[in-house]
Amino acid sequence: MSFLTLISGLCLALVAPVLLAGFGNSQSLTSKVFEQIFLATLAIAILGIVIFWEKQPLSSIGLHPWRWRSLIWGLAFAGILIFIYSPLLLWAMNKLGRSGFEGGLDKLAKLPIWYLIFAVAIGGVVEEILYRGYATERLSGLTGSYWIGGALCAIAFGLAHVPLWGWNAAFTTVISGGLLTLFYLGTGDLIACIIAHIITDTVGIIVKPQSDNL
Repeated sequence: MSFLTLISGLCLALVAPVLLAGFGNSQSLTSKVFEQIFLATLAIAILGIVIFWEKQPLSSIGLHPWRWRSLIWGLAFAGILIFIYSPLLLWAMNKLGRSGFEGGLDKLAKLPIWYLIFAVAIGGVVEEILYRGYATERLSGLTGSYWIGGALCAIAFGLAHVPLWGWNAAFTTVISGGLLTLFYLGTGDLIACIIAHIITDTVGIIVKPQSDNL
């Protein structure tokens, strides 16, 4: 794998989402849909780089043929994030007097439910491919340390969430991104990460706000 290939892939995986988040602040539904399409295009580009440019199998970024254990692991980790991590996080933020996800959720509440479902599905798949699969593996190889590679990816993951959620909430995504990275490194299963990510976001962004408004 050439250095140019590596840098090109890392720029697409880590820099492009941050730039998109920073410049894509329009609340227009059409703009929001195109943002999601652009994110999906980034993931497709990364998969193309792995297969055609790096000449590596998709298993090099944790994508394996479907295994039922991926579903089991994904559901189990989603349960940890929803029922243990999230309540502890909200409790800590309340104790510290820090604002949380309210601002971002207020913005999302103005968008139709079909878009939220679409965005959660795209986000869960794309962010795991970009951050956990590709960037974590390649940065870890570049630095010689999974700890350094994973930490850098978690920070980039948090920065990409600043424009929508604000700095306080984005800091928590560094933590949750770190937990997902540890989960990925422990299982080597990106599909399980995708399942956990989609379920967690579905509950936090769609199910809970809808139930609170009933």
